[in-house]
Amino acid sequence: MRRLTGLSEKIFLDRYARKHEDAGRVKAGDTVLALLKDDAKFPVKEVVEVVSREGEQVTVKTGDGELLQTTTGRLTHPIELSPDQMWDRLAEAMASVERTPAKRVEWERKFREILDDWKLVPGGRIAAGAGASDELTLFNCYVVPSPHDSRGGIMKTLTNMTEIMARGGGVGMNLSSLRPRRAIVAGVNGSSSGSVSWGGLFSYTTGLIEQGGSRRGALMLMLNDWHPDLLEFITVKETMGQVTNANLSVCVSDAFMDAVKRDLDWELVFPDTKDPDYDEVWNGDLDEWRKLGKNVLTYKKLRAKEIWHRIIHSAWKSAEPGVVFMERYNKMSNSWYFNPIVSTNPCGEQGLPGWGVCNLSAINLSKFYDAEKKDVDWAELGKVTGWSVRFLDNVIDKTPYHFEENEQNQKRERRIGLGTMGLAELMIKLGIRYGSEESLAFLDKLYGFMAKEAYLASSRIASEKGSFPAFDREKYVQSGFMKEIIKAYPEVGEAIAKSGIRNVTIITQAPTGSTGTMVGTSTGIEPYFAFEYFRQSRLGFDKQLVPIAQEWKDAHPGEELPDYFITAMQLSAEDHIRTQAAIQRWVDSSISKTANCPADFTVEETERLYELAYELGCKGVTIYRDGSRDVQVLSTSDKSEADKGDAGEDSTDVSFVEAEVVESVEAVEADHDAEAAAPASSEALWAAQEATVTAEVTSGSALKLAPAVDRQYKKRPSVLRGATYKINTPFGMAYITINDLDGTPAEIFLNVGKAGSDVFAMAEALGRVCSLFLRYGDHGEKIRLLIKHLKGIGGSGECGGRQFRIGRSRLPSWFEKRGTSGGELHLSRDRPLSVLRLRYADQPGRLQAMCQLRV
Repeated sequence: MRRLTGLSEKIFLDRYARKHEDAGRVKAGDTVLALLKDDAKFPVKEVVEVVSREGEQVTVKTGDGELLQTTTGRLTHPIELSPDQMWDRLAEAMASVERTPAKRVEWERKFREILDDWKLVPGGRIAAGAGASDELTLFNCYVVPSPHDSRGGIMKTLTNMTEIMARGGGVGMNLSSLRPRRAIVAGVNGSSSGSVSWGGLFSYTTGLIEQGGSRRGALMLMLNDWHPDLLEFITVKETMGQVTNANLSVCVSDAFMDAVKRDLDWELVFPDTKDPDYDEVWNGDLDEWRKLGKNVLTYKKLRAKEIWHRIIHSAWKSAEPGVVFMERYNKMSNSWYFNPIVSTNPCGEQGLPGWGVCNLSAINLSKFYDAEKKDVDWAELGKVTGWSVRFLDNVIDKTPYHFEENEQNQKRERRIGLGTMGLAELMIKLGIRYGSEESLAFLDKLYGFMAKEAYLASSRIASEKGSFPAFDREKYVQSGFMKEIIKAYPEVGEAIAKSGIRNVTIITQAPTGSTGTMVGTSTGIEPYFAFEYFRQSRLGFDKQLVPIAQEWKDAHPGEELPDYFITAMQLSAEDHIRTQAAIQRWVDSSISKTANCPADFTVEETERLYELAYELGCKGVTIYRDGSRDVQVLSTSDKSEADKGDAGEDSTDVSFVEAEVVESVEAVEADHDAEAAAPASSEALWAAQEATVTAEVTSGSALKLAPAVDRQYKKRPSVLRGATYKINTPFGMAYITINDLDGTPAEIFLNVGKAGSDVFAMAEALGRVCSLFLRYGDHGEKIRLLIKHLKGIGGSGECGGRQFRIGRSRLPSWFEKRGTSGGELHLSRDRPLSVLRLRYADQPGRLQAMCQLRV
């Protein structure tokens, strides 16, 4: 058996391998997955071998040879230990729905061939459930109809959502059917709590499912751009605890984007709930309501730009809400004429109608590099693409259906989602730099080829098994997507005209985070996050090395990686969007893609990015600004979130200097005198502020400062490394990020308080000003000077006791030990410090000194 190793094996055994129903059958010699740390937020699981068992008590051995005591209740007992066993199960399950014994034998062999060596990587629900359970759904993506605007309707939707999540499906829903906050509810002589409030209920329930199951619940909540609760929806995540277990997206129309461009007013409206037909007719479709001649009430009128700026600012601040260009989505959708898209799944790649579902799998592009030709193996890729379409179409007939509405809808349209992973790895093998002009041309060729092959395969299946029941040849080819593909590949149009088409949509680009990590390649269509990184998940905190990068380093010791080895944070945000747009041209559904941005990415740059996504034809856009969320799944830091602790203290035992600046009246007066006497020109000012300071040493050594002179502003590179400290304050948890440039701090980000509050704004402004100060010039004493002028400023809510730490096992590099009883401290290009006390940690083996420096 081909066993996996490391994190790949943990993911496989935990999520996808078939398991015994309970761990009561474990015995010595068995391989099991043990829960070593039972923590709701930061658990740790490891693959171990059972050494012995006495009743419920089990002794296990880790990969390092350590013996641990545990219980059967903390063990997961897999039946399948290798991917080969899973591939056999999946091939047999998917072939079992073929109509004749001969066809079943033929397609089991073909499915096993494309599954082998991870050429086709089935979606997580297929991998976990096919041939293993009649209870687990094989669909990843669900959208439930917008809730009926009544207490009973909301509770029914909640029940449906819960049942779907409990069986492993992610759920999306559009809340626009719910009346806005404070709207009259005649039956109870009261007013509504609003759509956002009910969204909090759905979010809370999702959190309960996350805590109780082996796979967390996933929820997408959407609201249309005309809804009166729109501003509250946009900013709801700025208040902690209201909506914490759902992704949020605003459904934006072309009319709204036009109003933004032309700076027009925008009305927030809702149907008249007093209409006698409201309870029977209203379903969340405002256009349909208006076509019936029904009354619509205007609740607010705002500048469209004001709403747009709210969306942008919130996305910049917390990566939410995302934006889905829903009107465009429906114009491009192949189901435009019978089944409009109302929401997407939780990751945003699959737009669906009410009761819509979709199954997912990904072709691993890294397996289709022809090393001899140094090109894509186009023939093999075409074959695997075609066979994969049949694999996914068979899922529709194999999966259990827990709601009759899902079965009726899916068998009417037969929607599938074939995507890719390993794109970044393939491009590295080809020597193509992700995000370059060359890459955009390559992506157009690659994904156009795959779309053509997928549609031709679906048409071949239709000639054998029939088209999806809702197929209308004339209307189907009028969708925006079909016009594009038939224009580029006329053979697709000819095949559909002759044989029809089996599936309403075929292509979806999902994130493939877990499956891609398990396989050991780049996920989805994303570039690599980093070539050495750490992953925080419910399996624990794991270090990952990207194999293709490590192999290159091993073959070229001491050399830098070539420029076509590029990571997500090295790309510009615009490169991310242009890549997404290039691929979106050939995707009939949508794409899960994040535009990664540096921490200092501005609100204005975010706005330009969102507008670029719309201009280039994307169906949606999501950004992630580095550090804008409390917890990141992937990071380059070797500290897990659990290790950082609540106080943000560095638990490692390192030497440090505690610096305290003490101002005196004389020193403050001297500063004012220096300012008054300073020459007007900046160059002369620098020269005038050079000084010599004598140190009166109380004990220990005198110190000498020899600063380097650099008058230029240091431009920020695309990647900086640093650390984030988490500190409790009277205004809430503060997150302070300090990034390093050439050995010295050069960038500070402060996040504290509620977004939108005064303290949040002041902290942000302070961080920006400090960063600007630190990056201009380098006279060796900027950190001390910054502390001097900021320390002691406070208010009624300040918290004390926090001491500033610098250095590690020795003094900072700009101090030099000079004897025991005297010396000089030289300052260059800065006005003299007043009084500075330095205390060195009083611990064995560390320098002990107290010195007082005066002007």
